Amino acid sequence: MSGPIRIGVDVGGTFTDFVLVDDAKGRVLNGKRLTTPDDPGRAILEGLDRILAEAGAGYADVRGVVHGTTLVTNTVIERKGARVGLITTRGFRDSLEMGKEMRYDLYDLFLEKAEPIVPRPRRLAVPERSSAQGAELVPLDEAALRDAARQLKAAGVEAVAVCFLHSYVAPAHERRAGEILAEELPGIPVTLSSDVAPEIREYERANTACVNAYVQPLMDRYLGELEAALVRRGLGGPLHVMLSGGGIATVRMARQQPVHLIESGPAAGATAAMHHGRIAGVEDMISFDMGGTTAKMCLIEGGEAEHASTFEAARVKRFRKGSGLPLKVPVIDLIEIGAGGGSVAQASEMGLLTVGPESAGSVPGPVCYARGGKRPTVTDADLLLGYLSPDYFLGGEMALDRAAVERAVEDHLARPLGLTVLEAAAGIHSIVNENMAAATRMYVAEKGRDPRRYAMLAFGGAGPVHAYGLAKLLKLSRVIVPAGAGVASALGFLVAAPGLDLVRSGVQRLAAVDWTRIAADFAAMEAEARTALEEAGAAPGDVTFRRTADMRYLGQGFEISVPLDGLDATSVEAAFAEAYQRLFDRRIEGVPIELLSWRLHAASSRPAVPSAAPARGEGSALKGRRDVWFAATGLAPCAVYDRYRLRPGQRIQGPAVVEERESTVVVGPDASFQLDTHGNLLIDIDPAAYAAAESDAAAD
Repeated sequence: MSGPIRIGVDVGGTFTDFVLVDDAKGRVLNGKRLTTPDDPGRAILEGLDRILAEAGAGYADVRGVVHGTTLVTNTVIERKGARVGLITTRGFRDSLEMGKEMRYDLYDLFLEKAEPIVPRPRRLAVPERSSAQGAELVPLDEAALRDAARQLKAAGVEAVAVCFLHSYVAPAHERRAGEILAEELPGIPVTLSSDVAPEIREYERANTACVNAYVQPLMDRYLGELEAALVRRGLGGPLHVMLSGGGIATVRMARQQPVHLIESGPAAGATAAMHHGRIAGVEDMISFDMGGTTAKMCLIEGGEAEHASTFEAARVKRFRKGSGLPLKVPVIDLIEIGAGGGSVAQASEMGLLTVGPESAGSVPGPVCYARGGKRPTVTDADLLLGYLSPDYFLGGEMALDRAAVERAVEDHLARPLGLTVLEAAAGIHSIVNENMAAATRMYVAEKGRDPRRYAMLAFGGAGPVHAYGLAKLLKLSRVIVPAGAGVASALGFLVAAPGLDLVRSGVQRLAAVDWTRIAADFAAMEAEARTALEEAGAAPGDVTFRRTADMRYLGQGFEISVPLDGLDATSVEAAFAEAYQRLFDRRIEGVPIELLSWRLHAASSRPAVPSAAPARGEGSALKGRRDVWFAATGLAPCAVYDRYRLRPGQRIQGPAVVEERESTVVVGPDASFQLDTHGNLLIDIDPAAYAAAESDAAAD
């Protein structure tokens, strides 16, 4: 019989977070440990040992562990993956180098492009060719392929990617190449592009295959060792992983196609936000997840986040679209910027204060951690401004060194910039908030939305600290901070349903589509998804499907996603016209429509979890007062509350600081807050503050 306990583990750049759900006792426990970058599994096992001890349980009581990690994306960014070779169609050896004709900065004469994962000497081409319709034009030259395999072996490759032209519609040559490479290169993993990304656009498909091969040896070893260590400890259930699209998959699948884990951590945060939104009864919101290294914003409408079929990894200009490696990977559509508690502040050569995107991470970490960090960070500034308590960080487990922070800010920022230490700290806080606000405005505007009509749901270790300031810049009226906000992403693993995204491609005019073939493809994908999800823990028969298609007008360079209800030309054309109208407020009459890809999203029921709100403690919620900085008041005495002792429904006027074990909530003087019956902290900002600001601006 399976045990009553489920655990979510989120490995971030600074902290590794844990959430334990005990279904038998109806309780939720949280934990947090500094990430161990040299061996992420060490922090995971130490954290699991501890949280199980706190629960009075053992590994045999655990029904399952769901894990998400930044290891894939960090490996690609840091270029610490395997030595990879690529085999492709003759004439296409340099497609990875050439990329696309578009420049991400038209006016930069020294534009730096992302280096291909596979350098030219290890990119080999062989004679073969298929048409875009799937017909064989040139047979696969098996002798040339074997010769290429021997060259790659001599080059010492640790993994191989195969990407042949049009293999998304004609995979036979890649399949045969995989068989030959297994014979010639025993023990070396081979990635076929038709397996990891069976869809149109060769450059993206090749990148996806190469990145998968690049990280596969590392992830295969890491997940294998972690799974083995858990088995040795007597884990009673399986280890699962979070996919970038928000679904849950088996370790077996993750070890074969680790590229699909590249955004697993951010996906868990968005999943947790949707869960908390349903509890709070809020369907339209901006999810704001700020951790130690990055901040992630996701627009949620109607209770659901949007999904995208592409993701750009390892950008040269970290937050410039087009400067990275485009991958064909289903992801939750969100924006990520280098703004976290560990973001480093410095004085530029022009005498300006800058913050991020570089992060101190967990090693050496912010100065206040006293782990070797020398340069001031956002967390250090938050400590000086009074938002963080030096004695109650992580519930008092980790003391913060305020004196060291004051010296570092003085030496690195205040003296060079001619500021006081307090002014420098306030500048850091303001700049990081402005950076996040600018990114959020652009992200929401690109979707044709007005941020003012949304609530904000804030979580992550640093999110509740900065949510009030960010909400003010975006002119939002309500901020929701769920219980256990500091480890919400780890909870996201436990409220996500087993899910899978599959795709087939083949460009064709809508008027000439073979709908019998499309229906057969969907039937095959549904059977494949059902088998995979049941292996991942879905109950037999408890799988639902959502069909979409990528479509465009003839002559357009990009497509849009269209929901499919029926599989006939009339209903699909009507669905496309409606989707196009919604996005662009127009329809184009008399232009043929093209179908490029058809997609299936499969998912089972979401697991239920008990309320994450802890039982209310005894005594007064008011812990005391300390000096806290706000733009309107400067540094002034401010009430500090214990979140665990707040009474639901009691409204308290700011300014205030509300402390819990994994995070701290900051409430400004023009806002008030209360705890609802689900344990959510609801912060309401006085709309008069915005009206007054607009009146002053008009007068000027």
